[in-house]
Amino acid sequence: MVDIQVKNLTKFFTIGENLLEGLSFEIQEGECVAILGRNGCGKTTLFKILTGEMDYDDGEVYVNPNKRLGLISQIPRFPEGYTVEDVLRSAYAVLTATRRKMEALEAAMAAGATPEQLKEYDALCNRFQAGGGYEMDVEVDKICNGLGITADQRTQLFDSLSGGEKTRVNLARLLLEKTDILLLDEPTNHLDLKSVEWLEGYINTFKGTVLAISHDRYFLDVVADRVIEIVDGHAEFYSGNYSFYMEEKQARFNLQLKQYEQEQAKLKQLGFTVERMKGWGINNRTLYRRAMSIQHRMERIKKTEKPKTERTMKASFAQKDFSGDVVFALKNVEKSFGDRTLFSDVSLRVEGGERIAILGDNGTGKSTFLKCLLGEEECQGKIQFGPTVKWGYLPQIIQFANPKRTLYDTMLYEKNCTPQTARDRLGAFMFQGEDVFKTVETLSGGEQSRLRLCMLMDEKINLLVLDEPTNHLDIASREWVEAAIEEFEGVLLFVSHDRYFIEKFAERIWLLEDGMIRDFPCGYAKYRSIMEHEEAAKPVVTAQPKPKKEKPKGGTKEIEKLVRRLEREIEKQEQLIAQLDEKIDAAAADYQELARLMVEKETAENTLMELMEQWETAQEEL
Repeated sequence: MVDIQVKNLTKFFTIGENLLEGLSFEIQEGECVAILGRNGCGKTTLFKILTGEMDYDDGEVYVNPNKRLGLISQIPRFPEGYTVEDVLRSAYAVLTATRRKMEALEAAMAAGATPEQLKEYDALCNRFQAGGGYEMDVEVDKICNGLGITADQRTQLFDSLSGGEKTRVNLARLLLEKTDILLLDEPTNHLDLKSVEWLEGYINTFKGTVLAISHDRYFLDVVADRVIEIVDGHAEFYSGNYSFYMEEKQARFNLQLKQYEQEQAKLKQLGFTVERMKGWGINNRTLYRRAMSIQHRMERIKKTEKPKTERTMKASFAQKDFSGDVVFALKNVEKSFGDRTLFSDVSLRVEGGERIAILGDNGTGKSTFLKCLLGEEECQGKIQFGPTVKWGYLPQIIQFANPKRTLYDTMLYEKNCTPQTARDRLGAFMFQGEDVFKTVETLSGGEQSRLRLCMLMDEKINLLVLDEPTNHLDIASREWVEAAIEEFEGVLLFVSHDRYFIEKFAERIWLLEDGMIRDFPCGYAKYRSIMEHEEAAKPVVTAQPKPKKEKPKGGTKEIEKLVRRLEREIEKQEQLIAQLDEKIDAAAADYQELARLMVEKETAENTLMELMEQWETAQEEL
């Protein structure tokens, strides 16, 4: 069954310049489809058209009228004084109204009920139960726990929340509404890793239809069944997730380029033949007619369009040589706000060339930790940098000293460079033509990040500190930032929820949780397997029965035999644990096998401890 159908959709904002032109696609019931395309290609406009918020100029749009459709990017207005709990409960408006009718009937029937009242009450009860009325509280708690909406936050006024928090609450409300068709516009932007993973699990078990606009490549790999890319106003189709899309797109580009080159070579050869035959045919009408026939055939050949390569930015970080071993060291660092301690007793050491990701839930203090490190926030403890260290910092919330200045003037005044140098550097970051005369305050979040990076890359640094560097950037811009970072040879320290970015760069993980920083000297994949082991081992570990202590009979000789036997068993047990360690390393990608091996290792270690206790007891008796 078709849930959404778009035929020859056209939408323009300036006459003669169509944003969407002849866009056509179908979405079947139960599909999860990723909508991709560069910023400004019309993805969000398409969603607004599907919801009826925006009109279109030509074509046909069909959305199954029997299905409930919800758009995540829309944050509806609620009455003044509404708390987060009120907003969440508004998902059950129909059920709440049914319950009020039931309560009114119960009051009316208190003195005696008529057959009509009993019949109506029975119908209301059935409707309330069928709609999940008795599971409302459980569902609200489940969704809030999954998306990290705390009990304290549920009592706050909705209007007092930040934009990101409102987006998260609205996402929870739509999930509670049991929407049949979900339109997700950048749903992961304001979620931490745990919440994103929970959302992925929810979507993968969701029985309805999902259309997702996202720049989170890891997210798209997990949830998308297929990809629709909007290119020059029309749709291109890929029957797989993001990784498939990338491979297939490159394969199509290579094929089209090969066909184009072959056609051009053939046309060039035919053109040469035509010109030569025309020369020969000056006095030979037969040859001349044949030349003209070949020329007409060349004109009728359907020519392959030369594939376009996307315009990319070309820039790299200016680097300063680093001498010494230690880039920075922290000893007993602590930061508190009133009674709340964000982190304490942090002692870490960073050496040259390391690439470190700081992970943790929202609100744990990751950005504050970076600010403490760089001296923007006061903290207790000792932070010491190497003598030749110079850092560059890209904060999560980007601010400029004079936002009313143009991009061009910002480069001239803040970087103290020549007009031509300012133009060249801005051009390398895809600020070209009239764009350089825009004021900074009119830029989007992604454009402001790009401008700050443009300014940052000019500085000679050997420590690069990034706080959510890929926020607000489209996929093409993210890939460009990654290419620039790959060439950077200094120390990289970053906070990010972009798992694709983390997996690509992190060689060491700092996990900030429960007021402490756990140091994992490994990449993201191994870190994830370690966390999976720990999580899997928690519920399945059961107390093992203690081996009975053997009491030797027959005096000292028997005790000596027992000691030697226990030593052999201890040696075997140690070998078994070593073998299990090798198996655990080999099974890093198989989480079920890892969980089983971790439990087996824990059992073996418990047995080893018991054998050691018996050996100590026997030694004492000797």
